[in-house]
Amino acid sequence: MDVRFDEEKFRELVLYIATQCEEHPFFGATKLNKILFFSDFIAYEQLGAPITGAEYVALEYGPGPRRWVPIREDMRLDGDIEIRQTGSQHRVLALRPPDLERFSPDERRIVDTVIAALEYQDADSVTALSHRFLGWQAARAEFLASGQAARIPYETVYVSDAQPTEAETRSGVAVAEQHGWAFR
Repeated sequence: MDVRFDEEKFRELVLYIATQCEEHPFFGATKLNKILFFSDFIAYEQLGAPITGAEYVALEYGPGPRRWVPIREDMRLDGDIEIRQTGSQHRVLALRPPDLERFSPDERRIVDTVIAALEYQDADSVTALSHRFLGWQAARAEFLASGQAARIPYETVYVSDAQPTEAETRSGVAVAEQHGWAFR
């Protein structure tokens, strides 16, 4: 699938998340990165396409959008956001309402679900959660080997290290037999 980055939609999603999380006690840059990441990847899994199409890379503290820093600076200069130091976090504050017309009801549902799931998680908790994602682990290993920021492919949302259930195993065996595939 060809994924295209929609920078305007990304900006509106940043504003939406900042607005929804304005009163959350643990909201800061780290949590914003994780909400963006999980929202895009869950949308890819559930809807067949990410919300923004942003490219995410493996950073030290988990996945983050590759172009976030220049976009954040442009949004700040455009008067869309303010960055406020709150404790050890850099909190993004929306200075205008997001354009909600840019999002489908399913996209908003996904973002709202991610926000609710992470509301009382601090930066360390959401970082630990993102480190369990196999796509980040693979991209992080690539970064450590090459020294270059490594992209996390959206397709890695389908990769799991969980043991299949008996029903999944039976289903896989049936499909393999149907197609004449060899298996052990």
